[in-house]
Amino acid sequence: MIRIGLIINPVAGMGGRVGLKGTDGLAEKARALGALPLAPGKAARALRALSERLDKNRGESIRILAPPGEMGGAVARDCGFDVEVLEMPGKSGVNTSGTDLIVTDASDTREAAKHLKEMKVDLLLFAGGDGTARDVCAAVGENLTVMGIPAGVKIHSPVFARTPETAGELAAEVIAGKVRGHCQQEVLDIDEGAYRSGRVQTRLYGYLRLPRTAGIQSRKAGTPVSEASAQNLIALDYIDAMEDGVIYLIGPGSTTRPVMANLGLDHTLLGVDVIQDKALISSDASERELLDITRGREARIFITPIGGQGYLFGRGNHQFSPELIQQVGKGNIRVGATLEKIGSLRGQPFLVDTGDPDTDRMLAGYTRVITGYRQEMMYPIL
Repeated sequence: MIRIGLIINPVAGMGGRVGLKGTDGLAEKARALGALPLAPGKAARALRALSERLDKNRGESIRILAPPGEMGGAVARDCGFDVEVLEMPGKSGVNTSGTDLIVTDASDTREAAKHLKEMKVDLLLFAGGDGTARDVCAAVGENLTVMGIPAGVKIHSPVFARTPETAGELAAEVIAGKVRGHCQQEVLDIDEGAYRSGRVQTRLYGYLRLPRTAGIQSRKAGTPVSEASAQNLIALDYIDAMEDGVIYLIGPGSTTRPVMANLGLDHTLLGVDVIQDKALISSDASERELLDITRGREARIFITPIGGQGYLFGRGNHQFSPELIQQVGKGNIRVGATLEKIGSLRGQPFLVDTGDPDTDRMLAGYTRVITGYRQEMMYPIL
């Protein structure tokens, strides 16, 4: 019997689309702003991919061990797995019968991970972001093989698979004995208070043991000061191409920020700002605000990939939801990246993880990348 541990942080990722840039301590505020849980659905995508990859005989010998309700048990059962629900008495909102789990916090994640470590599961899958990875790390350290299902707003740590489906596929390979060896990967997280104020302060919290495989995302790379002039040229090129009456959605990042600076506009380093006729019409807009502003209008999105990882969507810019991307259209999305940032990807394509497989497939192919003033290149999107 192969025993797979599963932990889902039900509130992970809820703060992204409503512009909170994280959900740590803000789950209720995110709900009040209309945010919906995303992590259980992403975990289900991983589990379905796992099920599809398992042969019938091996699949019958798999058991999922998970906390109750939407922390894992209910999701795994809905995906057709044999489930053993952990008993977690004394936790607020935890129903040991395996039905709905309404209230969770970081201590629930740590307790569940500790139980699964003691039960010596063969692999622990956890769905969340960097905060969830911190909690798992605090509970199991480097003593258990784990893999993250990307579901949070902040996903800088190289302990997550590239997409939920990739997590399920890699788990199947581990179960089948096709992955040999392990590696220690960093658990990184940022100060969310500083993050919401436009400052990125990253700290190393420890290491987790992962299967040695190419399907794990890379660590986010920083932006060297030497790139500033190249970023400015990219911004000038983009500004020169702006058209009257068109709505421009300027995504987060140090490469897109010079667009706002050159126009003399206030900017949000880690949010989405909206420009029309070279004037700011909305600052730090949420997904709902962006949908309202662009509905029935010609709109364009300007983004930059995450250095070292290559993600265009799904990492820190959840305001660009699948619905918004579909509404704006692939042809109205422009990418800006310096040659140094392109080089940091070491030949790997850009990645997308919007939360909707159909939108991810729509974005796949090639895109034009502004690399300087009147300089472009074509680059693949996986």
